[in-house]
Amino acid sequence: MKPAVRLTASATRALPRWLLLALCIIYAGFGLFGRDPWKNEDAAGFGVMWTMANGGPKDWLLPNLVGKFITDDGPLGYWPGAVAIRLLAPWVDAADASRVATGLFFCVACAFVWYSAYLLGRRPEVQPFKYAFGGEPEPRDYGRTLGDGALLILVACFGLAERGHETTPQLAQFMCIAMLVYGLVRIIDKPLIGTLWWGLALGLLALTANPLLVVALLIGTGVLAALVKEVRSVWLLVLGVPIVLVLSSAWPVTVFKLYPDDAPWVIGQWINASINRFSPPPGHVVRYAFKNLPLFTWPAWPLAAWAWVSWGGLRRKPHIAAPLAVVLPVLVLAVLQSHQTNRLYLLLLPALATLATFALPTLKRGAINAIDWFAVLSFTILGTFVWLVWLAAQTGTPRQLAHNLARLVPGFAPHFSALSLACAIAATLGWAALVHWRLSRHPKVLWRSVVLSSAGTTLMWVLLMTLWLPMVNYSRTYRDVALQIAEHLPDDYTCISPVRLGDAQLASFAYFGDMQFSFSQDCDVLLRQDTQDFSAPSPMLSYVWKLVWEGRRAADRDERFRLYVRVDRPKPAHVEHRKLLKRGR
Repeated sequence: MKPAVRLTASATRALPRWLLLALCIIYAGFGLFGRDPWKNEDAAGFGVMWTMANGGPKDWLLPNLVGKFITDDGPLGYWPGAVAIRLLAPWVDAADASRVATGLFFCVACAFVWYSAYLLGRRPEVQPFKYAFGGEPEPRDYGRTLGDGALLILVACFGLAERGHETTPQLAQFMCIAMLVYGLVRIIDKPLIGTLWWGLALGLLALTANPLLVVALLIGTGVLAALVKEVRSVWLLVLGVPIVLVLSSAWPVTVFKLYPDDAPWVIGQWINASINRFSPPPGHVVRYAFKNLPLFTWPAWPLAAWAWVSWGGLRRKPHIAAPLAVVLPVLVLAVLQSHQTNRLYLLLLPALATLATFALPTLKRGAINAIDWFAVLSFTILGTFVWLVWLAAQTGTPRQLAHNLARLVPGFAPHFSALSLACAIAATLGWAALVHWRLSRHPKVLWRSVVLSSAGTTLMWVLLMTLWLPMVNYSRTYRDVALQIAEHLPDDYTCISPVRLGDAQLASFAYFGDMQFSFSQDCDVLLRQDTQDFSAPSPMLSYVWKLVWEGRRAADRDERFRLYVRVDRPKPAHVEHRKLLKRGR
């Protein structure tokens, strides 16, 4: 049974294209530049890209972090960032250059989400009630409005803010999932073209993620084709599946041919990691999912749930079934993760936003007002708090906030930026103008219920990445501790053996401190990370270790780093060359 969707043509006025484009660019652009790689996954992902950009073909085909193989994901998600570093490094800092790819992935994913909702919105089964004397919206206008709504819902999702600006392969996977949804939708009216997009999306996803995720989405597509006749196409089997197989096997085959010694272990770990990452989760992982997943995907998930309820008679139609064919497999894997992480949550958002936009035509006035007032109150309060904390950091007033800030971020010295202040003021004034327009004119357009939510998340992200950026950067970077360690390294050391260092530390220390790590050589320097007061390393054979430095990041009370130098280390032949290089820097 089709819901009673009664709309006039005036309710489907599309957002001005320049406004929608500006919202995406502002949201994507802020937080990409002018900061260091942050702990944990942001720095680790950048480290792999930086290693590729400064390495040879083997580094590009076998992703590694200064010699440590990284097998959680395929290599494709790192390549665009590494290419950007290669192309822009002479003029742009490597960390900023790598995030150019992040911004491009985000914008392309937004385009796929918009077009998916637009195509579904033109389907005859979702059209509003036709009046006897006309006045209902045209399918094209209705589809454009639903596309605008899907994009606004996507931007409004809380979890997208930080995850959507990190230097990780998850942004490439995010784009591939959005492409996959578009391919499934395109198959309905153009089976050949849609199959090409579908096969390309899954094949690229295999090269950016892991095989199990691709298998889960293949199963989801199979179930969708069995239940929804509009999506059934012989092209999926004849052309789509072969494309997936060829693309997904291209990297393993190439690696086995070029690097037969390393390939079995790397590919084996890649496959095993994709399987071992998922298992019946322990209780604390389930609690983590139930606690964080609803917040991460807000407000997409309640709108998607309402779309499922309100279109009860048409659940086997593409506008409900196609997004669900992507959401459900990813959701199952997200809940079955063996560790507490929200990595997969990001991949839910494109399909969730596409499904959630079909809740907009069926929302009641009371629900729309509740969403609006929640957005106005919550984002106004949060924005005011951000301004007050910034004021406390700059002036010491309010005194209690300044005291709490000094306790939470010890050693932080605030500095004033006129450009950041101007951007923050502009964002705040824009928010105030939008709230006034929404509450004073009471527009009837479909996207009115989510425009404040998307603008509010954009406001918060802009404020955080302008007013709070120095403080956030100070609390999440390893730059200072890396420079301290580098100052205490002997000029004639051969290499550093890392002990309990995470990927983020390895990447940051190698990048900021130009440290030479080794995972196989007999090194004369040892750098270890402790979470408590461990004793010095036990003597190994005739080695004697001397503690030359210990410390931690000022904003982190848990991590402690200790640097040891072997007293009887042999003097390498390239000592003088390294001394000259160090003096030159």
